[in-house]
Amino acid sequence: MPKPGESKDETVERVMHEYKTHELKSSSGDKVKSRKQAVAIALSESGQSYKDKGSTSHHRREHGHPGRHH
Repeated sequence: MPKPGESKDETVERVMHEYKTHELKSSSGDKVKSRKQAVAIALSESGQSYKDKGSTSHHRREHGHPGRHH
């Protein structure tokens, strides 16, 4: 959970730091090993979504082949 007075960016920074130092745990209590899972936890705790962060990696997959231009 975000700490009182902590901004969204500070929450993401704290959670990713916990991941890098192998201290981040999932809701089941297991240590998080996947960077993608750590990012999902960070965004969830800060109340953001992938769209808020401007991620475009999933955008290409929605529209077919990434290397083909018409």
